[in-house]
Amino acid sequence: MALSASDLPAMYSLLTNSLSADESVRKPAEAALSQSESRPGFCSCLMEVITAKDLAAQVDVRLMASVYFKNGVNRYWRNRRDSSGISNEEKIHLRQKLLLHLREENYQIALMLAVLISKIARIDYPKEWPELFSVLAQQLQSADILTSHRIFMILFRTLKELSTKRLTSDQRNFAEISSHFFDYSWRLWQSDVQTILRDFSALAQCISSDASEQHQGDLYLICERWLLCLKIIRQLIISGFPSDAKCVQEVRPVKEVSPVLLNAIQSFLTYYSSFQTQCPKFWDFIKRACTKLMKVLVAFQTRHPYSFGDECVLPPVMDFCLNKISDPEHDILSFEQFLIQCMVMVKSILECKEYKPSLTGRVIDENRVTIEQMKKNISSIVGGVLTSLLPNERIVLLCNILIRRYFVLSASDLEEWYQNPESFHHEQDMVQWTEKLRPCAEALYIVLFENHSQLLGPVVVSILQEAMRGCPTSVTEITPGLLLKDAAYSAAAHVYYELSNYLSFKDWFNGALSLELSNDHPNMRIIHRKVALILGQWVSEIKDDTKRSVYCALIRLLQEKDLSVRLAACRSLCFHIEDANFSEQGFTDLLPICWDLCFKLIEEVQEFDSKVQVLNLISTLIGRGNEVITFADKLVQFFQKVWEESSGESLLQIQLLIALRSFVTALGFQSPICYNLILPILQKGIDINSPDELNLLEDSLQLWEAILSNAPSMVPQLLAYFPCLVEVIERSFDHLQVAVHITEGYIILGGTEFLSMHASSVAKLLDLIVGNVNDRGLLSTLPAIDILIQCFPMEVPPLISSALQKLVVICLTGGDDHDPSKTAVKASAAAILARILVMNSNYLAQLTSQPSLMLLLQKAGFPAEENILLCLIDIWLEKVDNASSAQRKMFGLALSIILTLRLPQVLDKLDQILSVCTSVILGGNDDLTEEESSGDNMSSSRSQNEGPVPSKEFKRRQIKFSDPINQLSLETSVRDNLQTCAALHGESFNSAIGRMHPAAFAQLKQALKMP
Repeated sequence: MALSASDLPAMYSLLTNSLSADESVRKPAEAALSQSESRPGFCSCLMEVITAKDLAAQVDVRLMASVYFKNGVNRYWRNRRDSSGISNEEKIHLRQKLLLHLREENYQIALMLAVLISKIARIDYPKEWPELFSVLAQQLQSADILTSHRIFMILFRTLKELSTKRLTSDQRNFAEISSHFFDYSWRLWQSDVQTILRDFSALAQCISSDASEQHQGDLYLICERWLLCLKIIRQLIISGFPSDAKCVQEVRPVKEVSPVLLNAIQSFLTYYSSFQTQCPKFWDFIKRACTKLMKVLVAFQTRHPYSFGDECVLPPVMDFCLNKISDPEHDILSFEQFLIQCMVMVKSILECKEYKPSLTGRVIDENRVTIEQMKKNISSIVGGVLTSLLPNERIVLLCNILIRRYFVLSASDLEEWYQNPESFHHEQDMVQWTEKLRPCAEALYIVLFENHSQLLGPVVVSILQEAMRGCPTSVTEITPGLLLKDAAYSAAAHVYYELSNYLSFKDWFNGALSLELSNDHPNMRIIHRKVALILGQWVSEIKDDTKRSVYCALIRLLQEKDLSVRLAACRSLCFHIEDANFSEQGFTDLLPICWDLCFKLIEEVQEFDSKVQVLNLISTLIGRGNEVITFADKLVQFFQKVWEESSGESLLQIQLLIALRSFVTALGFQSPICYNLILPILQKGIDINSPDELNLLEDSLQLWEAILSNAPSMVPQLLAYFPCLVEVIERSFDHLQVAVHITEGYIILGGTEFLSMHASSVAKLLDLIVGNVNDRGLLSTLPAIDILIQCFPMEVPPLISSALQKLVVICLTGGDDHDPSKTAVKASAAAILARILVMNSNYLAQLTSQPSLMLLLQKAGFPAEENILLCLIDIWLEKVDNASSAQRKMFGLALSIILTLRLPQVLDKLDQILSVCTSVILGGNDDLTEEESSGDNMSSSRSQNEGPVPSKEFKRRQIKFSDPINQLSLETSVRDNLQTCAALHGESFNSAIGRMHPAAFAQLKQALKMP
């Protein structure tokens, strides 16, 4: 039943009660509102509550109504199959009402209404709401400051929403909006900036007298409106024009707007210092405005690099940014967010590929100028501009300033480090480079160095040498010299690859870095941490004769008192162990102390990121070490303790599961020594009813697979877990691949005991998968079915008859054979059915005569009058060329058995059957399938480098080797069954043989070694 105006008091009461702190009042109100959401008129009632003048003071109730209104739009504005949604009449009413209530005084409610309008516009504009922008534009003409601010909030939110629509028609609509709205928005923005600067000038002159609060309030609203207008202009230029990097079409507004934005920044910055103490509200606005203006310029350069490269845009912007970075006013030095954006701009320009010389040539005798040629011309011009802006002296100066000023740790950095070394390490190590000044300076330095490595290589080495001379390794005070050395070490660490041409790591390590570690004064943690980072960064440049010394240095750093130093050493050691040239021989005797230091470190750290970092090192050590068994007891105790302490921390438990998987793999066939630890953990992780299931299931399944792959034999506890796998697959096929590998593990290791205990679970699992997954999923499952039937040819086929029936349907009705994946599925499914005929002939006859199979086939469109077995023969004949060598032999054996059937149609296919059998016999069985080949390659590499093959893989090969199909002789089978066929069919057989092509018959005789 629809809600109407008479329901407004009840609606108001429910909204009021939904805000109550008393749960007995709040819960029923929330339930009633939730039930009313889908009723017609619900959103209209909410709109009346929001806009009621007598409720203007009831902000909390109106805000709650706007939240429910927004949720209602998200859920019911689009037509849905499961509800009637909001009627067209109510939609028209709501759209009109929203545009009549633009002057909302409460900011939060105004913001919610702006979001609401944008959500509706995304769905209804332009078809159902073509007048949206024209009404807003018309209202702007006569709006006061507050109303115009609210309209610009709506415009910004709506344009942002529409700009994310990706269909070509939607992008055309947005381009049309841009063409209509840009000029108006730009004029208003320019007018507002003049008003703001004029009032700022007046405010600065009478800063001691009290300016009227009303005037300041209006000015602040204009400032906020101006910022919204700036965001709209950005959106119109970024999304309203195709990127000129692709079409090389000039985007005029970029050239028109950018210089004015730069002038605005310069004008605002003149008030930065004077407003800091006297007008904090407007000082905060200046900071936001200047930062936003720089971000908009960066966005223009990124989206439209060629238009931005114009001589009236790029040179002044680049010059301004370089000057602010190199020689900022004293007050601007503390304005970090602005300096960051200046660095982002310079970095973006320096690494812009559109400004670099193109490596593509030009077609000879081509008269017209191609887009590529236009790009080359512009790149050449911009390249010249950049060269003039950045002569060698300025590049060297910028490099010096970045290292000497921005890389140097500040007093606040050192205090933060002293208070919390762990947090300091992660902030320096993992912070987004655009968020902090030093990481941003480092990112700019790296790009600058890469562009000018030949010029800057000697410069950086010179700074490094100067810093080392100015601060000997014996220094203990935190002096400017020590902080400069830390900065110079940072500079050398970041560009290790290019700098290695100018600096010998061996000489540097022996002459300075190793000596730094001999000074144990607490203040030396600054240098020690940087040494640890350098040893990790330069890993690819460290030669064999230095590796051992570096490993010892990192182990020493892992023993420092400062957690930041130890975590840096932990990460660097991980880099070394992961390195392809890691020297296991040089590290073997360090393993005992390394394990102990890792166990000690993980006990001392508190933060999640720290624990993950140490666990990564432990996992890497386990994965590399051939001597894990020596430390197995310690590792078991460690994992047991950490797992117990990680209760409730699923993110940490995920990392532990990854480490445990590495542990099991490293132990190999000796992995049962950790079963007391690992099996209870696994049981919890694969329980789909566990509270942490969503987070732990994927990694638990991978651990399960690793346990089975490395188990020497099945144990009762592990055997009992199999039904959990069926529950996992019942819920979704997200983990199908690993589930199939786990099933294979149970088949191979569990054998008869597994099948007798879990026969029904196996049947249910395969029935769930076959027919319900895509071709890729089916292709990964069919090998497991094949090996199951190979191991239990008499017991399994009747057990999995439902899945086998679906395979018959797939073979006979399986869709387009031009699709490679469908062809592969048909070939593999047909090979399984061929195996059943060879190993359990009577059962295939039963299967093909089952009424339930015929019913399935008829539902799939298979003609009722067709003989299923004859159709399978056609599939075996047809798919032999798409099969592996083992599958071809199965087809050949199955077809040879067909020769013994009392079916006259067999003679019609005799030529084809013998042709296939001949090609299989003469083709041999030497060529391996891709899977077998890659498996053998893997095993040989493992045997050379990683010890014995995992138990499951070894047993799998034994099973494949003992496959009865391999023991059977196709040649003998064909020869014997031909004789049977001749006896069954007599003269008809002779006639069929006589119809064979002489060449084919000659090949047959050759294959069967007949005289």
